[in-house]
Amino acid sequence: MPKAKTNRGAMKRLKTTSSGKLKRKKAYAGHMFTSKSTKRKRGLRQSTLVSKADDKRMRDLIGK
Repeated sequence: MPKAKTNRGAMKRLKTTSSGKLKRKKAYAGHMFTSKSTKRKRGLRQSTLVSKADDKRMRDLIGK
């Protein structure tokens, strides 16, 4: 059986923390900033961890 290929799109979007958790950027931070408050935009700049429900699926994509 051949080796499983890493999903390159997921690999570019996810990083692994030193404790082994997956880190991601927040969604809705690409455009239409005039309708978003400064507080909301500031929060979107922060990265966050992948949720427990999605963790296994994301690990399968990046091959970890």
